[in-house]
Amino acid sequence: MADGAVRALTDRRGPDGFPAVSPDGNRIAYLGFDDRYQGYQVTRLYVMDRDGSGSRLVSGTLDRSVSSPTWAADGSGVFAQFDDEGNTKVAFFSLDGAMQVVAENVGGTGSAYSGGSFSVARDGSFAYTWSTPHVPSDIAVGGRDGRDPVLITSVNADLLAARTLGEVEEIWYESSVDGRRIQGWIVRPPDFDPNRRYPLILEIHGGPFANYGDRFDYEKQMMAARGYVVLYTNPRGSTSYGGEFGNLIHHAYPGDDFFDLDSGVDAMLERGYIDPERLFVTGGSGGGVLTSWMIGRTERFRGAVTVYPVINWYSFVLTADIGNFVTKYWFPGMPWDHVEHYESRSLLSVVENVTTPTMVLTGEEDYRTPMSESEQYYQALKLLGVESVLVRVPGEPHGIRRRPSHWMAKIENILGWFARTQRSVS
Repeated sequence: MADGAVRALTDRRGPDGFPAVSPDGNRIAYLGFDDRYQGYQVTRLYVMDRDGSGSRLVSGTLDRSVSSPTWAADGSGVFAQFDDEGNTKVAFFSLDGAMQVVAENVGGTGSAYSGGSFSVARDGSFAYTWSTPHVPSDIAVGGRDGRDPVLITSVNADLLAARTLGEVEEIWYESSVDGRRIQGWIVRPPDFDPNRRYPLILEIHGGPFANYGDRFDYEKQMMAARGYVVLYTNPRGSTSYGGEFGNLIHHAYPGDDFFDLDSGVDAMLERGYIDPERLFVTGGSGGGVLTSWMIGRTERFRGAVTVYPVINWYSFVLTADIGNFVTKYWFPGMPWDHVEHYESRSLLSVVENVTTPTMVLTGEEDYRTPMSESEQYYQALKLLGVESVLVRVPGEPHGIRRRPSHWMAKIENILGWFARTQRSVS
């Protein structure tokens, strides 16, 4: 206010944020939800008058989280971004709640995770980052008139012209635990021959409340270029499928997502071109959790690389940078009040079943999933006599991308471990 006083414009129990003021200054678009202390909650788009009155939901028919609210220049509505079944889209929301999808294939920079951005011009046209499984991000321009988007850049055309990428195919299959349909994507090696049998890498996303999709991914293309078929999927708990699907793992992670992932491997074996003796699994963060969960419940994998995982939920909430959040949203309370709950979901509860040769790989400056988690797992594997190695990456936080050389080394370590364990089969 003009006198420096502060007055709250919203008052519900739950977060409201990302305000965007309309061009005439009379309305505010914002994002929020009623907090139920669930692992995943759908973020919705609201509009209110500038004084906080007249708040109304304008994305009510959409069971997907929205982001990046941006007003149209004429104030007739709000553009926003959302993920739907592994594809990121931009939609225009009229103030009466009507929704029009105006762009698809929004993508970030070289990862199958959701991402990307857009901006809107005064004439209603918009630019956005566009990506497909075979094209890293370029810039496309579109409009609300429904015309096809026009690509105005081709940043990597010269690089891609000299390389053969692996073909990417969408796949849907049923989970063995309850018949739910699970979406995923297959990357085949360049010059793929369906009459051959290939090793398979199951690559698992982190989060766990995130999604993979039909977006370009450097790491998976590198794996395919080394002769692997790569399967990456969105098991239960993944975003872009609605609130109910996302919360199937509420206070139950890791859990039945094992069956979603294992059924994906079964679906690949049914195709006839996967060697059942050369199955591998890897993933980072939440994907590292599920990698350790998989090898703790099945011996089908020949090699595994768990990357910056959480291993012991009890110690995790006492050392990680999100401990307070996790105790409120991912667990029913503090670990000393729910010891059995924490222990049953920790990967140490199944480590005695592990026989798969395993690499553990983490950055030494990772405060999201601290190095102490990886050290516990490596020590447990060694005590059990499981073939294992621990890779510590100096100076790296969560994600291991501070230095490009470290990112490349991460990928090479994963592929090197799989090559080593694969040779012991052949």
